[in-house]
Amino acid sequence: MWFKNLYFFAFTRPFEWSEQDIETQLSEHLFTPCASTEQSHFGWVNALGKHGDTIVHGVNKNFLLCARKEEKILPAPVIKDQLEAKIAAHEVEHSRSATKKEKEQFKEDIIFELLPRAFSRVTDTHAYINPEHNIIVINTGSRGKAEDFLALLRKALGTLPVTSVSPEKAPDEIMTDWVSGTELGDNFNLGMEAEFNALGDDGAVVRVKNQDLASDEIKAHLDADKYVVKLALEWDDAISFILCDDLAIKRLKFFDVLQEQNDDIDSDDIIAKLDADFSLMAGEINRLIDDLLAEFSVKTQDYLES
Repeated sequence: MWFKNLYFFAFTRPFEWSEQDIETQLSEHLFTPCASTEQSHFGWVNALGKHGDTIVHGVNKNFLLCARKEEKILPAPVIKDQLEAKIAAHEVEHSRSATKKEKEQFKEDIIFELLPRAFSRVTDTHAYINPEHNIIVINTGSRGKAEDFLALLRKALGTLPVTSVSPEKAPDEIMTDWVSGTELGDNFNLGMEAEFNALGDDGAVVRVKNQDLASDEIKAHLDADKYVVKLALEWDDAISFILCDDLAIKRLKFFDVLQEQNDDIDSDDIIAKLDADFSLMAGEINRLIDDLLAEFSVKTQDYLES
């Protein structure tokens, strides 16, 4: 239940769907396993997995969702070898080169033949919506998977007016300022890890780990006009994470002092434990995002259309 990587988006119109409304709409797009000749399938499953029986699980104004994707794994070298063999046989039989259209058809036929024997990879992506904070938070380290999740939700609801948060001053500039000595807010401390890029498409990339970011070595990188694209931060003595220049949050770690707050809940009451952990986690993430965006002089509510 504890999220590990985050992409978050702001709504451009107030999210006014009730928990039951969301449940009804998403129930029309449930996950079903791939048929033998299907390459992938994407749909909704119970938010709490085997421990729940609803697509949407609401706790403290946070709506938890889970999307499941099944993909058939077809190794590219296998397809390539079979395609080359089929093209060669065609050229021998017809005494001419295969056309582009024929090659595309050969590839489609090969994939169709291989799909029933292919292994499947199944992945779940959790997210939650908090209308009060005007955000949707997706537990993934891939922007592509975050966009896929939003597309599936948009398909189910019919509309999903969301946008990325884009401060006026670029995040890489602000992160570089922090490492250069600009004071962070009271709840934040610099960690000991960062990634720097030099200007230009072929510029150098420097990654440092377990390094004092106030050291002369780091200052030398800054003096060489390198800028920060990833930065380790700690927040409120409760969470550590890597902040990226697109405001993605990677390697999110909740400190023991936070997770231990729910240790007194009966471990046999699984639903109560899941609810308590989700409520605690979402509450902390919501505060973290608010505090983080304040460092960039922006709020998620700023994106609501007037």
